[in-house]
Amino acid sequence: MRILGIDYGEARVGLAISDSLGITAQGLETVHFKGNDKILLKRLDEIMEQYEIGTIVVGKPLHMNGDISKRVEITEKFIHKLKCKYNKIKIETVDERLTTVQAHRTMNDLQINPKKKKDLVDTISAVYILEVYMNK
Repeated sequence: MRILGIDYGEARVGLAISDSLGITAQGLETVHFKGNDKILLKRLDEIMEQYEIGTIVVGKPLHMNGDISKRVEITEKFIHKLKCKYNKIKIETVDERLTTVQAHRTMNDLQINPKKKKDLVDTISAVYILEVYMNK
């Protein structure tokens, strides 16, 4: 069973997936959904068909001091939709503070073209979210 990592944003969602043994995390894609969860859930259905997903991990965007942000409330509503739709799959959250910063550092280290960064940052953040979960 694989683990799907999700970096849920306002307009884009980064997705990452584990290998079948749950050892490594790879970036899957960034879904441009512009806040329309129906588009995102349709894509997740396709991914569920393609891969044997046993757990979904969603990043929880807390403030740096650990307080709940407005974005956490929006993310929790999305998580509720996931739990209703995929009620046989374990759904977890992890603290995603600094994953976007880490993603930007990684892209800078790899000298990624600045024009490509916007499309990659969410996918790389999803990889970090998934790695946090797998390393617990």
